[in-house]
Amino acid sequence: MPVIQVNGIDLFYTIQGDSANELLLLIAGFNSDSSTWAAMMPSLVKQYRVLRFDNRGVGQSSAPDSPYSIKQMAADAAALLDYLSISKVHIAGHSMGGQIAQELALAYPEKIQSLILLSSLAKTDEKFYSLIELFGELTQKLEGMLYQKVLLPWLFTDAFYSTPGAMEQLIQMIENQPFPPTPSGLYHQCRAILASDTSDRLKDIHCPTLVVVGNQDIMTPIKFSEQLAQGISNAELVILEHGGHAFVVESADAVVKVMLDFLAKHR
Repeated sequence: MPVIQVNGIDLFYTIQGDSANELLLLIAGFNSDSSTWAAMMPSLVKQYRVLRFDNRGVGQSSAPDSPYSIKQMAADAAALLDYLSISKVHIAGHSMGGQIAQELALAYPEKIQSLILLSSLAKTDEKFYSLIELFGELTQKLEGMLYQKVLLPWLFTDAFYSTPGAMEQLIQMIENQPFPPTPSGLYHQCRAILASDTSDRLKDIHCPTLVVVGNQDIMTPIKFSEQLAQGISNAELVILEHGGHAFVVESADAVVKVMLDFLAKHR
């Protein structure tokens, strides 16, 4: 499988779709590797060449036990684009991936054709800070599936929990994950999330931007997306009904439709 060495780490990536199509880069969030987009891929690859990678700290990429930053992870993504000789790309980032996408748009504006920020934020507030700080501390206290089960109620809606078999199937998928994240990788991702702040630089993002959030997102509630949409010139805000934080998994079809409608306007 494709792995390149960038910025002192091994970075795993996959690329799918017709090489004649425009390129779409997907950046996953905290505790998520490139497989988090699996439910969306069949629809996306029909129209785009889709590039995914595992952020440092998860999946098949390196997880060094040293501090990470969102800017550093954006530099990892930029190095991948350079390696593949990609000069222009659409970018979609979920949660922490949206933080990374913002830094990419700020540091490499010439590369960004359009930007999609899903369930993301510019900066933390006190409650979010406390929650992510706790998730970081718990990596040292809880192991494996028990840690993952603590996260799940923050990610999925009541409706998903009440759907027969849905949680059991999800837990089975997590248990069968071939490359589970390491405690140190997750801890350093948490610290990177907390240290990131683009709030006073949003005005410097000038590419076409779509901001999407679920109306039942209790992790990164609507106010975070409103701040992004208000701070970025001419950004479009879409609030999805019945969406939780992990709507790229739970409500993949609805998210794909909104993304494709937006992307079609900016080819």
